[in-house]
Amino acid sequence: MFHGKSILITGGTGSFGRQYARTILKSYRPRRLVIYSRDELKQFEMQGEFNDPCMRFFLGDVRDFERTRQAFQGVDYVIHAAALKQVPAAEYNPTEVIRTNINGAENVIRASLEAGVEKVMALSTDKAANPINLYGATKLASDKLFVAANNIAGNKITRFAVTRYGNVAGSRGSVMPFFARLIRDGADHLPITDERMTRFWITLQEGVDFVLKNFHRMVGGEIFVPKIPSMRVVDLAKAMAPDLPLENIGIRPGEKLHEIMCPRDYAHITWEFADHYVIEPTIRFTDHNVDYGNNAMGETGSRVEPDFEYNSGENEHFLSVEELQDLNAKLGV
Repeated sequence: MFHGKSILITGGTGSFGRQYARTILKSYRPRRLVIYSRDELKQFEMQGEFNDPCMRFFLGDVRDFERTRQAFQGVDYVIHAAALKQVPAAEYNPTEVIRTNINGAENVIRASLEAGVEKVMALSTDKAANPINLYGATKLASDKLFVAANNIAGNKITRFAVTRYGNVAGSRGSVMPFFARLIRDGADHLPITDERMTRFWITLQEGVDFVLKNFHRMVGGEIFVPKIPSMRVVDLAKAMAPDLPLENIGIRPGEKLHEIMCPRDYAHITWEFADHYVIEPTIRFTDHNVDYGNNAMGETGSRVEPDFEYNSGENEHFLSVEELQDLNAKLGV
């Protein structure tokens, strides 16, 4: 579906955008692949890495509606990855995070509708489910905006969906490169916020592949959640530095012990498929009725149990220390 199409990635110079671009260029022949971001240095560096003639680099910020509207002209598919994501930074700088994660989401929706974009996939986070920190709250608001956008689209072609997943192994914001840097610098211990802490764990390529497949699956209004393993932070530390002692430093501002991707309160609108879950909208759209138990790829799901919750601390699959070591080796960490 991406052959001959124009694709735009907001926040495209980040970890996800780079890997998404590599994957698209390897597997498809897009007409244009637009990288929309505000960091000119990262765009310059990315231009040196990618020399495909379909690549376009567009400086701008999703906070700026007029610039975003210009960037979206002639675009078929949008992946909205731009966000401020650091949990402690969000606690200390709430208005800045609101402007990017909520106001920016509204601008992406408006620009998509005006430009006649066919499909928009917004990236979410496990922190948006039952949020306790500002980052999670802003992403919950963003998710609600993108779901409801299907209701205001009217007879326009544009459809919106959301992909939610957990921590990305090896990404700039994950604990893995932080531990790796400490180990390289000769640290005599590794800091652990809490020995009980767990996280959902997905590789960057798995996240990219999931988003790509969801473009095929989506009909509009869904939140897609992959079935992925959990890991214990203490096990990751042991996998990376088995001989280093651990020091408990306490939970950071806005941090959870465990993450949730499908809240129990949404069990009545959650569908289980072979390799993922779908949370259907809490609202009903005026212009179309959708059976979210059957997606556009012909996959069929079933309702989850009434008390179902997808929680990183109660996951069926936890990565062992050995599995984490193998994964780190594959990622070159």
